[in-house]
Amino acid sequence: MKFLDVFKGLTTEYFLRQLFFGSLIAGLIIYMDMQGAGEPKYGLIAMAVVNTLLYPYSRFAYESIIEFILGSNMFIHNSLVFFMWKFITMSLCWALAIFIAPVGLLFIYIYQRKKKREDIRN
Repeated sequence: MKFLDVFKGLTTEYFLRQLFFGSLIAGLIIYMDMQGAGEPKYGLIAMAVVNTLLYPYSRFAYESIIEFILGSNMFIHNSLVFFMWKFITMSLCWALAIFIAPVGLLFIYIYQRKKKREDIRN
């Protein structure tokens, strides 16, 4: 297994969906920066690009951990609270993507390695 195969571990649909939401968050951050006086901050733009590219793996790690903790339980609650919570968790996963994404990539690596071993056995 090649090192770069880990980056292909998410389904295309999931990756593009998370990339879309990550781009929305980056666009919001850059838009807010541009509203202030002065030149655009190129460090902020670079950080936004890196965080957006790593966001799908960060979100995968977060969702994997939450799925492990909650299992298949279903919670019924207010939609407004749900969407606020989703926005907060998405924003945190985006902002901390550089730190959380390696965990997601590790999960994918372990899963791919386990699957490869099972394929060899069968």
